[in-house]
Amino acid sequence: MTAPTRVDEPDDVTVTDTDRPWSVIVWDDPINLMSYVTFVFQKLFGFTKEKATGLMLEVHNNGRTTVTSGAREKAEMDVYRLHEHGLWATMEQA
Repeated sequence: MTAPTRVDEPDDVTVTDTDRPWSVIVWDDPINLMSYVTFVFQKLFGFTKEKATGLMLEVHNNGRTTVTSGAREKAEMDVYRLHEHGLWATMEQA
């Protein structure tokens, strides 16, 4: 019969925040027309014209806006799709 063994807990506590959402940020650029940016937001994310216009104005006035957030894979796909439409986008973990 084997005696029970004692398992020591690790000394260093490593916390991984894989549950924190990723934000997709669209940046202002001097190339795309405001109407085009509004169109892309509507097409890719299904935003109403009013919401897409508001986000476009935030990009124009503040230099950036967050358009979506969620899992890393979804954020990566959203950034890719925005790049395919000529918009400058990045992602960051909240």
